[in-house]
Amino acid sequence: MTLTYDNQELVAEPWRNVPREEAEWMRPHLPTLLRVMVQGVQRHVPEYARPGDPVYETIVTLAVEHAMEHFVALIADPDVSWKDVHQVYFDVGYGEAVEGRSLEHLQNAMRVTSRIAWRHLSVEAGRLGKSHTLITLLAEANFAFLDELVSAASHGYARAREKAAGEREQRRGRLLSLLLVDPPATPEVLREQSALAGWPLPQRLAVVVLLPRQGGGGEGPAGLPPHLLSGHDQGALCLVVPDPDGPGRVDELAAHLAGWTGAMGPAVPVDRAATSLRWARSTLELITSGVVTGRGTRRSGFLVRAEEHFPALLLQEGGALASLVAARRLAPLTRAGEKQGLRLAVTLLECLKNGFNATGAAAALCVHPQTVRYRLGQLQEIFDFDFEDPEVRLELMLLLQVWIRAAGKGGEVSV
Repeated sequence: MTLTYDNQELVAEPWRNVPREEAEWMRPHLPTLLRVMVQGVQRHVPEYARPGDPVYETIVTLAVEHAMEHFVALIADPDVSWKDVHQVYFDVGYGEAVEGRSLEHLQNAMRVTSRIAWRHLSVEAGRLGKSHTLITLLAEANFAFLDELVSAASHGYARAREKAAGEREQRRGRLLSLLLVDPPATPEVLREQSALAGWPLPQRLAVVVLLPRQGGGGEGPAGLPPHLLSGHDQGALCLVVPDPDGPGRVDELAAHLAGWTGAMGPAVPVDRAATSLRWARSTLELITSGVVTGRGTRRSGFLVRAEEHFPALLLQEGGALASLVAARRLAPLTRAGEKQGLRLAVTLLECLKNGFNATGAAAALCVHPQTVRYRLGQLQEIFDFDFEDPEVRLELMLLLQVWIRAAGKGGEVSV
């Protein structure tokens, strides 16, 4: 048979260009070659040198044996099935991932065996007087064969990593559910599940409930750091943030929330995560109703902390009662008329915020201090409150917000 070699063209299966009869002189060399290849791996790849582990040496030997037998079988019959050898190297790659080793070590070992095999076969081919063209074709076949085995091992490695990642996410999701359940899971169960999930239980945590902003969203924020637990609770995407009071922790979180609005509950001990979740939900309701607005950009999402809106949350919890009490206690404002009542209510609220300093209240309202003093006089005429009483001031601070919101119906108030 006349052999030709075109050095300008690489074929997908170069072993098809090697005459089938060439397999005959290769086959007798396999037992010796197998032993040398295994020794080469143990000598040149330290991670594979395990003299006290006969099981591992057996696995290496079987993998090399399958590879060399299949290589020679391909020369004899290019259509022989790859199924068995692909499975062997898929399993080897899978096992490397399961044992936590780098794929680089496996690929290095495969390159070592390929070089040793080629060295011995090329020497024998030369001794037998084989043509230079044949030796070149064998070299190309050897390289392509190595690529096939590396591909099979890489697929096995990737599959194991995907499965491990999926199991890890399932365990983290299970842990999140146990943290948020009310009543809480027992400390023993939480410790066990946190160990399985690889997520150490912190001293304190906070829960964040997320809502996609218009034009943003998706399945969830991208690139969340691994110290955050993420999952769903009652259909809402939420995060568990460990040690939320740590330096820069809130700013770091906001930077990962592009396209999302987040409401963060208060920091609590681990066994009270459900409490943090409850207030995070309430805060998100304040955001969606427009009572509270978040700050952020398209690159860093809105993040609102519940503890910064304590009065609004209290009023929301007792909303029905607060509305009834506000309507009764602040009835004189209603009788003053819609526009005048709103002006007086907003003025009184600003005066309370500024300790009844007319100048400070006037600056906030963008009016003259004398205007504020005049309105205060009107307020003292229509109310029989003692504005110096701390309890009265606290009550008015809460009730005025409810009354103004109801009377103004969310619109702008002209002062």
